[in-house]
Amino acid sequence: MDGPHGLGVTTRAFGLKGPRGWAFREVSFDAEPGSLIAVEGASGSGRTCLLLALTGRMRATEGSATVGEWHLPKQATAVRRVSALAHVPGVTDLDPALTVGEHLRERALLEHRFGGSLRGLLRPRAERTAEAKLRVDSALTAAGLDPEALPKGSRTAVRDLERLEALRLSVALALIGGPRLLGVDDTDLKLSDAERGEVWALLRSLADAGTTVVAVCSEAPEGAVTVSTTVSTLPREQDPGEKESGEKETREKETVDALPETGRA
Repeated sequence: MDGPHGLGVTTRAFGLKGPRGWAFREVSFDAEPGSLIAVEGASGSGRTCLLLALTGRMRATEGSATVGEWHLPKQATAVRRVSALAHVPGVTDLDPALTVGEHLRERALLEHRFGGSLRGLLRPRAERTAEAKLRVDSALTAAGLDPEALPKGSRTAVRDLERLEALRLSVALALIGGPRLLGVDDTDLKLSDAERGEVWALLRSLADAGTTVVAVCSEAPEGAVTVSTTVSTLPREQDPGEKESGEKETREKETVDALPETGRA
């Protein structure tokens, strides 16, 4: 299987306003295909709304954005077809009662049924089964999740997974469809410093392999294209001294959840 070809992302004065005010606005940045884009901001600053807008799941109300050859918000449907989401509360929640294997089989079945071509549906069953297994195995490898290393193997229930394992599973499920743009929410929520390091290593490896990754976080790693939802600014390299100076805290704006139906901003 060929690796994915990531999509370049460009925004200019991109913004989204809802019934309760602005979720985010004046977001401008440029990212090359295969970039790791870190959407940095405090919880409630509109970072998830920006993630959903960039992947075509929410309609922006001002400015413009280009994802690959498509323009947002007019061509959001096309962007949705080439993108996937992982670890987004209220959108990609894992069923705690299902096992890891059941989640993977279900996603592979859905991908086969709705993500493939008519010609693919008419191929021999053995060929389709082998392709589905290859997709799942490749996604698991890319996400760094080995089901056999879990307490009960692939029969381990989601409720028994560690937080980092659940995040890896969510990423693996998203990768089964071979997206060119991957959006991941809450990458550093309730994780230790070591676990956060593992997450960023995972996401950087996906970007290096060709998939453009947009990741929501409270603090961006060095080297990422950093986009802040707490200030109106162009992307910047992470400044090692910024955290110590407390500069970010003084620049935070009173941004509210613009779209209550998402459950969060």
